[in-house]
Amino acid sequence: MKDCYKPLFTPWKIGNVEIKNRIVMTSMGGTSIFGWMEPNHFDEEAAKFLLDKAKNNVGLVLPGIAPIKDILLGKWLYQGKGKFNKLKSFMEEFHKTGAKLFIQLTAGFGRSLAINDLMIKALKNKALGTVLKPILNVDYLTASASRTPNRWDSSIMSRPLTVAEIHKMTDAFVRISVLLKEAGVDGVEIHAVHEGYLLDQFTMHYTNFRNDQYGGSFENRYRFPVEIVQAIKKACGNDFPVSLRYSVVSKTKGFGKGALPGEDYVEVGRDLEEGIKAAKYLEAAGYDMLNCDNGTYDAWYWAHPPGYMPLNCNLDIVKEIKKHVSIPVVCAGRMTPSVAALAISNNEIDAMGVARQFLADSEWVTKLMNEDEDSIRPCICCHNGCFNMAHYNGVGNDQKLSDNAGMARCALNPETMQSKKYKIVKTTKPKKIAIIGGGIGGMETARVLKKRGHTPVIFEKSNELGGVFIAAAKPSFKENDKALIEWYKKEMKDLNIEIHFNTMVNSLDELKEYDDIVVAIGAKPNNPNIKGIEHSIEACEYLLGQKEVGDNPIIIGGGLSGCEIALELYNKGKKPTIVEMKNDLIAQTGVCLANSSYLRDFFNLNRVKVYLETKVNEITEDGVMVTDKFGNVIEITGDSVIRSMGYHPNNQFENQKVHLVGDCNQVGNLRTVIWRSWDIAMKL
Repeated sequence: MKDCYKPLFTPWKIGNVEIKNRIVMTSMGGTSIFGWMEPNHFDEEAAKFLLDKAKNNVGLVLPGIAPIKDILLGKWLYQGKGKFNKLKSFMEEFHKTGAKLFIQLTAGFGRSLAINDLMIKALKNKALGTVLKPILNVDYLTASASRTPNRWDSSIMSRPLTVAEIHKMTDAFVRISVLLKEAGVDGVEIHAVHEGYLLDQFTMHYTNFRNDQYGGSFENRYRFPVEIVQAIKKACGNDFPVSLRYSVVSKTKGFGKGALPGEDYVEVGRDLEEGIKAAKYLEAAGYDMLNCDNGTYDAWYWAHPPGYMPLNCNLDIVKEIKKHVSIPVVCAGRMTPSVAALAISNNEIDAMGVARQFLADSEWVTKLMNEDEDSIRPCICCHNGCFNMAHYNGVGNDQKLSDNAGMARCALNPETMQSKKYKIVKTTKPKKIAIIGGGIGGMETARVLKKRGHTPVIFEKSNELGGVFIAAAKPSFKENDKALIEWYKKEMKDLNIEIHFNTMVNSLDELKEYDDIVVAIGAKPNNPNIKGIEHSIEACEYLLGQKEVGDNPIIIGGGLSGCEIALELYNKGKKPTIVEMKNDLIAQTGVCLANSSYLRDFFNLNRVKVYLETKVNEITEDGVMVTDKFGNVIEITGDSVIRSMGYHPNNQFENQKVHLVGDCNQVGNLRTVIWRSWDIAMKL
């Protein structure tokens, strides 16, 4: 391996447990060894996922959160010994890899629970709530330290937990920890004084205004997590490590209001001074490790950083904690191996926490060790597959139930946590298959077909692979998107896939020699009947540098693409204006709140002009004429107008005997493109 990475591959200890290297796979919802959004059990799919990471040289593996009480049906995790017997057998196999495993246990979500429409109705309708209670007790699941508004729907107020309920939770942590120790698990991680989850809601002033022993003073606010670790240590012994998932600084201005990097603001949660004080206090209470980042659900982009956040975004603050405690400190948040290795060698942190890169490429650590970095499929921080909980004005969480039950899937890698559905099966009837279009959909289809034993041939009308994703990857904050295109190009070369550049296929008659034809020709931009549309620039024309824009551009369309263009323009020193017909920016399914809230907060902080519920009537040489939500016709002036108004499938080969993948089948995102490519390639 490269010398710069060697500090990552040195041993360290958590308590008396030695970890072989400094790479920690941090927990992700959906990878729980006991299942997720279903009655607890030993989950075979999660076990396979976790063992694969251990076999690929991860030092410490942390499965996804295991609720101490089931979300559905309300069964305590300690009930039923069968799953712990299976876990014991699994741990014997797991330990053969040399890796260690801590189980992360959660008290719950409180006001951060991503409630959907059904949950909202259950909380507002007592009769419905009573009927649902044996199956889905939303009142209990959303209960918090105090009466506070839910992050996803501020009209829903969490009720305060009773002292008796708190004691039952503490008892459950202990019972479960004892069973986990008996099963051979190396330690537990308590979730969490972190990210504004339930335990964190007890620690912070803006979510805790109790007047009993769990509220008021510093000691009272931190009493719940302290009692948990002390009780576990009493039952399991001091040699059984207990880690804590910990947000050093809350980065929160108020309910639903996060603080961006570099912003001057007043902290309502935990500031750095209290973060240091709490870390020392929690160490003294018995915690053996602090697994750190920053943020709350109100400032979610710190704990789930989208690509707009800086690389290693939490490191500078986490390094401050290391100065004040003697227990190991892990840092997560867009960590890069070279920076993490340097911080470890300087004794600024003890280990590097990584999560979603393991979804995109389960072998990335092994590839890093083997100096094969170009073969690592990069995570692009999209959250489209792993955590696509969307929230916008008037809508709580519009995530599909199937997605909630199936978190920790990956937009780029369908095999992740779906090994029974998506897998490479060698064909018994090799075919020669033409693929029209060399974008992501075309390349992914070719890749899977070739691995199955077929002979795919790509026909690309331009002189470059990547399709519309070339334009999408142009903004400066899209470094991983650019890397993804390069990864695909390398895959095409390594798999020796035949590609015909500068080749336009106009008729299927040109491809008669092929056994099957896949069409992946993408989509076309919507061009609504707006007077003066010729005075505007289509989004891809701007992104590809085909047309220049002035210093005061207007973007028509406040969806994800339009907002990303506005962000890029602002970063270039321009003064963009966004015009959107809906009542919020990025009011669309599938875009994680962590991503969308960053953009909304950025535009608000930097006073980017945004016109919502506004219809464009005419595009002029001086800007646009619009009708606002009150029916007023107004002029918005600007020196350039960029259209980001969506796309529709290119139906050039509609109703012909072909297989459609990508946006020419249905306009979506990389997840829909790539998963559809597998759906087709697995059947051919």
